[in-house]
Amino acid sequence: MDAVKHPVALSCAFPPSRDLPTHARVAEELGYERVWVYDSPALYGDIWLALGRAAEATTTIGLATGVAIPSLRHVMVTASAIASVEELAPGRLIAAFGTGFTGRRAMGRPPMRWADLATYVTQLRALLAGEVVEVDGVPCQMIHSPGFGPARPINVPLLLAPMGPKGFAVTTELADGVVVARLPAERLDERWPVRALFTTGTILEPGDNHTTARVRAALGPAFTTGYHGVWEWNPEAVDAMPGGHEWRERIDGERSAAERHLAVHEGHLVAVTERDRPTLDAAGPSLLDTGWTGDTATFRRRLDEAAAVGINELIVTPAGHAIDDELERFAKAHSPR
Repeated sequence: MDAVKHPVALSCAFPPSRDLPTHARVAEELGYERVWVYDSPALYGDIWLALGRAAEATTTIGLATGVAIPSLRHVMVTASAIASVEELAPGRLIAAFGTGFTGRRAMGRPPMRWADLATYVTQLRALLAGEVVEVDGVPCQMIHSPGFGPARPINVPLLLAPMGPKGFAVTTELADGVVVARLPAERLDERWPVRALFTTGTILEPGDNHTTARVRAALGPAFTTGYHGVWEWNPEAVDAMPGGHEWRERIDGERSAAERHLAVHEGHLVAVTERDRPTLDAAGPSLLDTGWTGDTATFRRRLDEAAAVGINELIVTPAGHAIDDELERFAKAHSPR
């Protein structure tokens, strides 16, 4: 007898890479809801090329930008990219957008202003509807001939990734759904059909601990990425983290102040650099506090907590040397027999 799946659907997220189509096929076979793809050009390949390859490698699984950064592309370029993926995988794409904390910080720039993101999404929605839109003072319209893109309107849901009051205000006004990086303090509006939560971590088996090679490989990239984020918020605050002061000294000694962001963000969510590796040893058992790390019972309890605040889709970000094994672990924990 098959177990009943949890009301919070299970999805996964990956960076654009040559292996993405393989991971997407495995996720589809395991019953994942959607494959989300990161957008950070200084760190990974192109998000839209990756989504196109995933679309051609699969037949049913949903696809999503997780999340795209508007400032990196003219709004017409994004509209055309959405049209191309929608043509390859009709009805399977959702396009989520954010201010680009990592994607822009890795290029030495601050996140976008929410007012600018709102303008972009408004223009994008109108372009996909087939309307004439003024962009930078010039009329623009999708004038693709038959065979070069789907007919307008192109009804791809547009989501936003807010982190604070301004973002949630824009999301409430403009978006078809929401994606967040932490559990919200208040229950999400259930009028949004997609209310997704990103998380990291791994499923622990009996005997696993912070010294287990698989666990260290699976958690290492997310754990060290925490140092990247705290450094951007306040470099001195890193000193309070395990091995943080020494980590900051290595960063400061390796690059000039103008180039330091290039060292800070290397390996973001996908690899542990040699400069980051000592922090794993310094972490000790606290490494297991990364994301949703825990056994199956703990994972299920957290799913219930997420559902209680309106989350209906969990996006796990598998890492390590055996990505497909990590996908299977999460899938089994999500729907235990």
